[in-house]
Amino acid sequence: MPDQPASTYVLTVDCPDGPGLIHAVSGFLYERSGNILELQQYENHREGRFFQRIEFEVLGDATLERLRAEFGALALRYGMHWQMRAADAPYRTLILVSKDGHCLNDLLFRWRNGALQIDVAAVVSNHRDLEPLATSYGVPFHHVPVAAGTKADAEGRLLEIVERERIDLVVLARYMQILSDGLCEALAGRAINIHHSFLPSFKGAKPYHQAFDRGVKLVGATAHYVTGDLDEGPIIEQDVVRVDHRASVEEIVAAGRDVEAQVLARAVRWHAQTRILLNGHKTVVFR
Repeated sequence: MPDQPASTYVLTVDCPDGPGLIHAVSGFLYERSGNILELQQYENHREGRFFQRIEFEVLGDATLERLRAEFGALALRYGMHWQMRAADAPYRTLILVSKDGHCLNDLLFRWRNGALQIDVAAVVSNHRDLEPLATSYGVPFHHVPVAAGTKADAEGRLLEIVERERIDLVVLARYMQILSDGLCEALAGRAINIHHSFLPSFKGAKPYHQAFDRGVKLVGATAHYVTGDLDEGPIIEQDVVRVDHRASVEEIVAAGRDVEAQVLARAVRWHAQTRILLNGHKTVVFR
């Protein structure tokens, strides 16, 4: 009889810290012929919380549904927040964008080349400028205009798309609209935003031009989860590049676009690999 192929899964755990946690989880996997391929953990002693990510394989007939059902009893005993997914399952992803296409183009390119474990289901925009770009990748494009009196209707359409397309992850790839508290709550933990890291110094329009006028020496970007607090959600990733007095405003804008695209791509990749756990207003990222 031929050997059965192994199924590979990812388990993440967040719970109050205490004795026996590692033994309990590893013992659960051992009893089901689980072979641990990668294990990372973090004990937050200050707040008394334990975080763990395990990638493991199982031989035989232990399905994901069965493993989830059986792990639920253990999780309840230790007060765990947890999830278990097939390691290679792509995250169904919806990308929101306005007129700047650098982050959208970068995500679509990485997705098409297999660098991101996502399945881009659609692109939604409040403008039509980037429809040709989405179409060139064969991705459905939805124009959902937003005006002062239609914001609630536009967000309703957005949620309809999220539900209809079974979206796991929403990416705000330079989507220049403020989401309502209700929409932020509906997308909690599964919506990632990108913005420049000049905040709070240079708010409003043309932040790179404002930065140029002040002679900045660092240009950066921040990717974070979306919350009702504008641009203040749990930070996933940040990066900076250096500029000096010789840089023109156009060169600073170009540098900002590059770092925004790279930081957002890393945040999306880690989320899609189930490497990010929320820790209150912060994140634990098992890279």
